Amino acid sequence: MAGSRAAGLGAEAPEPANVKVLTLDEAIRVALESSPALVASCARVEAAAGRAYQVKKWTNPQLQMSADEWPVSGEGRFSDAIQTIGIAQTLPYPGKKSLDQRVGGAGVKVSQAELALRRTEVVRDVKAAFVRVLASERLVDVSTQLSVVAESSAATARKRVEAGAAAYQEQLRAEVQLVQAQAELREFQRELATARQGLVTVLRRPDLREAAVTGALAEAPRAALMEKTGEDFLAQHPSAMAAQASVDRAELEYRRARLEPYPDVTVAVSGGVLGETDQSIIQIGFSLPIPILDRSKGKQQEARANARAAEAELHIVRQQLLQEWVNAKKRYRTAAEQVASYREEALPKADEALRLVQTGFEEGKFSFMDLVDTRRTTAEVRLTYQQKLLELNVAQAEVEALIQPQTFGPSTSN
Repeated sequence: MAGSRAAGLGAEAPEPANVKVLTLDEAIRVALESSPALVASCARVEAAAGRAYQVKKWTNPQLQMSADEWPVSGEGRFSDAIQTIGIAQTLPYPGKKSLDQRVGGAGVKVSQAELALRRTEVVRDVKAAFVRVLASERLVDVSTQLSVVAESSAATARKRVEAGAAAYQEQLRAEVQLVQAQAELREFQRELATARQGLVTVLRRPDLREAAVTGALAEAPRAALMEKTGEDFLAQHPSAMAAQASVDRAELEYRRARLEPYPDVTVAVSGGVLGETDQSIIQIGFSLPIPILDRSKGKQQEARANARAAEAELHIVRQQLLQEWVNAKKRYRTAAEQVASYREEALPKADEALRLVQTGFEEGKFSFMDLVDTRRTTAEVRLTYQQKLLELNVAQAEVEALIQPQTFGPSTSN
C-alpha cells in the first residue's frame, strides 16, 4: 500500500494495477463536490440572495378602472357614467426600503458564513479520516513485521527444544508471543477496514473503498500553527462571522421594526371622461393607514429581543471558539511532544537495545528469549510511535479547521 511503509521494517508491497490512487487533495475535492451539507448550504445562500434581490423591488402598481354615477333608470347608458382608468402605487415610508435591502444583504452574509463553516467541517473530517487510513496502514505494516518475527522466533524455539538446546518453556513463551502478535495484527487490520469505511463514508464514494491511499503523515508540528493565537483567527472563523452577521441583521431588523408604525402612502392617478359631455377629467387620490389600533409594538418587542439574543449568541460562539482553540492547541502540542520524544529517544534506544542484545546473543551473553523479548519491545515502541503520529495528525486537522483551510491548504507536508 502506497505511503504506508514503516521505517526500518521491510519494503512496501507493489501498488496494485488499475487501482485509483487517492491523495489528500483529491479526497478533499471529492468530498466538497459530493457533500449534501454543502449542497444544502449553497441552496440556502441562493435562497438568501433571492430574498435580498426581491426586497429591492417595489410593490407592483395597481391598475384601477371605475365607472361612477352610471344611471341605471330610464335610458341610462354606460357612456353617461364618469369613466376613469389609472394606476395606484404604494410609496414606502422613507428609510424602510433601504433597511429592507440591508437586512437582505445581512441575510446573505449569514448564509455565506454558514456555507464556509460547512466547508471547513468537511475538510477537517476528510483530513482526519485520511490520516487515520494512513496511520492504520502503517500500524498493519509494523504489526505484520512483528507477526513475522514472532513466527520465526517460535519456529526457532521449537527447533532448539527438539535439539535439546532449550527447555520446553522457551518454546511456550515464544508461541504465546506469536499468538499475541497475530491477534494484534487482526485487530489492526480490523481498524484499517474501519478507517477505510470512515473515509468512504465522509467522501460518500463507496467505489473508492479499495483505492490506494497515498500521502505522508506529518511527523513534526507546523511552526505556523504553533505560533498562532486565538486572536489571530477568532474574527475570521466562519462561526464568528456567521454570529456577527446575525447580530448585524438583528440590529437592522430592529431599526426596521421601529419604522413599522409609520404608514406607507398609496398614491393614485387616473383619467377619463365626464359622462355624456365627454369632458376629460383627471383624478388624484391619496390613502394611508392610520396607526391607531396597531402600532407594531409586538414586532418591535420581538426584534429587540432577537437583537439581544444575537449578541448573546455571538458572545457564546466566541467563548466556545476560544475554548476549542485552547483544547486543540493543547492536544496538538502534547502530541508533538510525544512524537518527538519517541522519535528522538524511545526509538533510538529501542533500536540500540535490539542491536546490543542481538550481538550479545551471537556471543552467547544473552538467551534466545532475551532476544525475542527485545524484538517484541522494539516493535511495540514502533507501534506506539505510529499511534502517536496519528494523534498528531488528527490534532493538526482540528487546529487547521479552527484557523480555516483557506489559510492553510490541504497538504499535510510541513
